[in-house]
Amino acid sequence: MTTDHTPSRAPRVLFAGGGTGGHVYPAIAIADAVRALEPRAAVAFAGTEDRIEWKAVPHAGYPIHPIVVQGFHRKQPLRNLGFPFKVAKGFMQSLSLVRAFDPDLVVGTGGYVAGPVLLAARVLGRPIVIQEQNAFPGVTNKLLGQMATSIHLAFPEARRFFDAKRCIVSGNPTRAALVDVDRAEARRHFAVPETGRLLLVFGGSLGSAALNTAMETHLERLLAEPDIYVIWQTGSLYFDRVHDRVTPHERLSVLKYIDRMDLAYAAADAVLARAGAITCSELMVTGTPSILVPSPNVAEDHQTPNARSMSDAGAARFLAEADLAGRLADEALGLLRDADTRRAMRDAALRIAKPHAAREIAADILNRINTP
Repeated sequence: MTTDHTPSRAPRVLFAGGGTGGHVYPAIAIADAVRALEPRAAVAFAGTEDRIEWKAVPHAGYPIHPIVVQGFHRKQPLRNLGFPFKVAKGFMQSLSLVRAFDPDLVVGTGGYVAGPVLLAARVLGRPIVIQEQNAFPGVTNKLLGQMATSIHLAFPEARRFFDAKRCIVSGNPTRAALVDVDRAEARRHFAVPETGRLLLVFGGSLGSAALNTAMETHLERLLAEPDIYVIWQTGSLYFDRVHDRVTPHERLSVLKYIDRMDLAYAAADAVLARAGAITCSELMVTGTPSILVPSPNVAEDHQTPNARSMSDAGAARFLAEADLAGRLADEALGLLRDADTRRAMRDAALRIAKPHAAREIAADILNRINTP
């Protein structure tokens, strides 16, 4: 099938990315920006039925098509027995999807599902665009980058893994609702007085065992200062245990999940968090001073380069997980006591922020479709 590039044809864009919110939500943000710039655009997604994209994408208003994928299990080789068959099936599904949807361009945002879909697109002669969220790219994007028309990066450090001539440092797409939030409203929402100093702690939707354990150890010292408040999002896996073990306190909020992160960032004086790509980008666009604790358990230790990039720019402090148990209170109290340092970190974060990333990537996509 030959793609029709006549002006009368509405642009058709297929997105492939999934497995984690860090791959899915940037894709949705770009899709929204494509639709905002070109309301006629037809947009669809490819994903896996047992991961976050299967709910998040339809909730955002887009159709999603199932592709079978499987990661390679290095530590459990017997689980790889069906790997070749699933790879073949996923690739055949991808070829069928690309032929049926007939996209002008296919966008990959990472995760295993991006591999077969973008490869099928290239086999069928469709251009591909990649968006890489991390300072250290994942395996899928490093391979696909060799055949991509353009590669959009969140961190300039990632440029060394690709052909620099095709790289654009556009940033990670973030939610527009995060910016221009009223701090007074945010403080009222969380019942924190304007004179209080607020530490926001979170480790992702599921939570972080290391952050939660260290917080239990250091909480009493943090709250010993009478104007310090703590909002502690434990994550769904750890909430019940933390809630049962921690003594209630009037200046402490222990939450399973924060559904108004816009207000949480606006209310916070400092953040203690993991260094996932989306978290880092949200800290940049909100100008929130932070202490970043990269997870050593993620693929290729990709959070460490994210945290180093922000630390080197003066927008965050780097704290290794190995030092977390011994230094959490010292690091957090030091930052909360130093208003000048927080102002400098805020300015640095805003300087490197890319608040219009989604629109910039969408404009590049539409321009490439409209330029045969």
